[in-house]
Amino acid sequence: MLVSGHWDELIIVTISLILISKFIIFPIAKKLANGFTLETKLSSLSKVSASILFILLSAIFARGTFDHRPINPSFVYFSTDPLVNSLTLNSSYSVAHAIKAIGNEKSAAKIYGKMDEDKVISIVRNETGLKSENFYNESKPTQAIRQPTYHGKPKNLVIILEESLGAQYVSELDGLELTPNIDKLYNEGWGFKQLYATGTRSVRGVEAVITGFTPTPARAVVKLDKSQKNFFTIANLLKDNGYNTQFIYGGESHFDNMKSFFLGNGFTDIVDFDDIEETAFVGSWGASDEDLFKQTDKELLKLHKQGKPFFSFIFSSSNHDPFEIPQDVISPINYSKEQLLKYDGKELLRHKAIQYADYALGEFISKAKSQPYWQDTVFLIVADHDARVMGKNLVPINNFHIPAVILNSTHLPAKDDRIVSQIDLAPTVLSLIGVANDSPMIGQDLTNENIHQRAMMQYASNFAYLTEAGATILRPNKPALGFSYDPTSMSLQPRQSSVQENETALAHALWGSVAFKNNWFSYNN
Repeated sequence: MLVSGHWDELIIVTISLILISKFIIFPIAKKLANGFTLETKLSSLSKVSASILFILLSAIFARGTFDHRPINPSFVYFSTDPLVNSLTLNSSYSVAHAIKAIGNEKSAAKIYGKMDEDKVISIVRNETGLKSENFYNESKPTQAIRQPTYHGKPKNLVIILEESLGAQYVSELDGLELTPNIDKLYNEGWGFKQLYATGTRSVRGVEAVITGFTPTPARAVVKLDKSQKNFFTIANLLKDNGYNTQFIYGGESHFDNMKSFFLGNGFTDIVDFDDIEETAFVGSWGASDEDLFKQTDKELLKLHKQGKPFFSFIFSSSNHDPFEIPQDVISPINYSKEQLLKYDGKELLRHKAIQYADYALGEFISKAKSQPYWQDTVFLIVADHDARVMGKNLVPINNFHIPAVILNSTHLPAKDDRIVSQIDLAPTVLSLIGVANDSPMIGQDLTNENIHQRAMMQYASNFAYLTEAGATILRPNKPALGFSYDPTSMSLQPRQSSVQENETALAHALWGSVAFKNNWFSYNN
């Protein structure tokens, strides 16, 4: 989750106003005042000053709050009924917000090139591994029913989304030795060695894990106007299968429009900062991960006592700039002189935050194992994205590599070396908890041994489609490029990609925009 909505936009507005005043308003005012009386000059100056003050106040009021996150529609949402929520919004604001939202719905076809919709559908369907007869809904081309591999009493599901935790920080994935608890879980559960995030923001991680939606050059569906209600999520599906559904976050749930999206799409209960009963440490992003997980344990016990299956989605935040964590909880790292020269002060703070996040997670899992809800609950722990996505490559694939491990399922402990995507996780956990996956998701159920190994990544305006053969990268208004990819050296080497590879990459790059435009991901219960 990169910092979004701090005071940077207000600073930009202020600087702009100063420049406008200096080079436009004041010169005009000076010309108008020439030859006027002193009284008239003062009157003109007052009007100009009043105009500047009005514009500045308008910018502040548009931001809506002096907090470090600006107001958005989600700020005032409180109900699962979108109509009730809309009554709390100012109509003028709603119109302006809708106009802005339209601009966020970028079309992939304008960036990467066109392809006949029937061909897009055919390619995408083929890559799901399902037969054409499995797709039963003509108005939703990828809608299909996938039966679960587990057939017992439906299990509970807990998904923990770890903030900014790339493979580069996980020893089990050949990264730094900062996450002993996650390393341990890789040996206890079903761990994925080559799983790739779809994007570089938290909302992309939420989008992929909760909806199974593919990445696009537009903003994530969590923020888009047309997906704020009746958009497919696993929460909607599980709710209609008799599950209680809950989102738990140590910060402000309205951030990144999550509250609006969740309340409109299947989550019936939201627990955020104001609901955390004990806050031993509070940072810029809210309660610490320890406090978050202590509250999570309480919430899961409550849900267990209700006797219904439940789905809880937990989102951590301690591993986030400015990396504010409790003191004296973790032991300091003994860096060598070479390491101290390699990492700057901010990166060393990040390392400590990762250590702390891993510690808090380990403490929670250890306690959960002794609780009555553990026996019937499948846990998925996965990162939302890597912390530092950069490099000279068109798409720095190594910075999309993230950890993910599934605990307490019927799947035997294993370390899975297949190339897989964040969008494969939702179909997989549905299969493991015993719920039929009736959805438009194109992710694959990884309990099946024979899958199409592939991952897709959106990096600014570039799109990468990674397979065992290598990566195909699409760029705005340019031909596709082929590369071989070595996950060990994390290097891309140019190679000639086939027409089929280019078409497969293009179909998946276009899929999200086409599906969103045509409401192919709508949820009708």
